[in-house]
Amino acid sequence: MSSTRYCDVNIFAKGDDLQNQAQPLEDFARRLKPKEKSVVTVVGKTFDQLVSNCPDNVHLEFRKVSVPSNRYSPLEKAWLDIYTPIYHQMKVDIRMNRGSRKVELKTLADTPDISNLQKSADFVHAFMLGFDIPDVISLLRVDELYVESIEIKLDVKTLKGKHLPRAIGRLSGKGGKTKFAIENSTKTRIVIADTRIHILGAFSNIKTARDSLYSLIMGSPAGKVYVIEPKKL
Repeated sequence: MSSTRYCDVNIFAKGDDLQNQAQPLEDFARRLKPKEKSVVTVVGKTFDQLVSNCPDNVHLEFRKVSVPSNRYSPLEKAWLDIYTPIYHQMKVDIRMNRGSRKVELKTLADTPDISNLQKSADFVHAFMLGFDIPDVISLLRVDELYVESIEIKLDVKTLKGKHLPRAIGRLSGKGGKTKFAIENSTKTRIVIADTRIHILGAFSNIKTARDSLYSLIMGSPAGKVYVIEPKKL
């Protein structure tokens, strides 16, 4: 059984008696002082105490990407293709929160650049919009790629009744021929999701593809639209 030692001092003592009784308290206070960092000396060389490789003051950043209901199953099938480049190449931690149905991303202590977190979030977000993995993987490697979304009824023209599905049909063409032709000529990737259009590519290429899509929505013949190529400066 361990015993606890107390330093008793007679507060009514006088002179040297009080000084002698106070000595144990000084020893007790000296033991409470924090220990100094240990130093090891070997053959004339001094080595400081080892510290942890991971500092305690690392500032972690987070991103969350919502998962639409129609992209939940594709996400499960392509999870390994999404997880591998983000975790091993970008050094960003990623997990799926099934409760909130969101993909959560977090920087690690060895993340080389904070911009890797935003690139990874853009990569996951582009997949949720409907782009394929081989197309959106370029977002992690090329800085000049963006994703732009267009709402047909708000950004282009207010269409009602049968005019809206007809406009959407003109955008795709028979068997998707018109959409593929615009993608190949402008070096972009296009996803048509109901009344929204998502375009992936460089800034100038997105503008060219957007103008072609606007012309189709406004009623221009497909044969005069999708052959338009970006003007060379």
